[in-house]
Amino acid sequence: MTKKQNLLKGIFQENPVFVLILGMCPVLGVTTSLLNALGMGAAFTVVLILSNILISLIRKLIPNDIRIPAYIVVIATLVTIVDMVMNAFTFSLYEELGIFIPLIVVNCVVLGRAEAYASKNGVVDSAIDALGMGLGYTIAIAIVASIREILGSGELLGFNIIPFNLFEPATIFILAPGAFITLGFLLALINVIVAKRNKKTVENK
Repeated sequence: MTKKQNLLKGIFQENPVFVLILGMCPVLGVTTSLLNALGMGAAFTVVLILSNILISLIRKLIPNDIRIPAYIVVIATLVTIVDMVMNAFTFSLYEELGIFIPLIVVNCVVLGRAEAYASKNGVVDSAIDALGMGLGYTIAIAIVASIREILGSGELLGFNIIPFNLFEPATIFILAPGAFITLGFLLALINVIVAKRNKKTVENK
């Protein structure tokens, strides 16, 4: 696999949200606005990249019997650092994201990439894998958040996108049920597109 393919697989073929359906708690919880989604995506990506790099560096030093606890210690340390940095420099966003920042520790995407990839590959490839997965995750939650914010408030990043005289915002989209509705329709749409593409590929053969 080339470095480009390694990067792009996390965005498309193995997208953590739309394909693997992993890390759903933050996807449903922080996507009430695009700003929150981008902040969460940035924090997630930083932790994922740094954890993959560190675990790749020390993978040969960790006894096989304790590798999972060791990975969790590394991830928890990085999450704590990111949590403290966000608290210091982006306090309003930090308050909005709340418990979802510490919960990155138990996000199965981060631990999964550590176990499935970083523990078996070099530093550069592990960093590229993490960047691709992080971008895929960020893009996915940004799409969900954008739809919810536009339909729920008529705004995006504080800008009025749809005038109220043309569109009455549906408040349900910025509430908990709106997350499930939006994600459900997006997953259905993606499945239809993938099925049609697979069918076309088979017919061309």
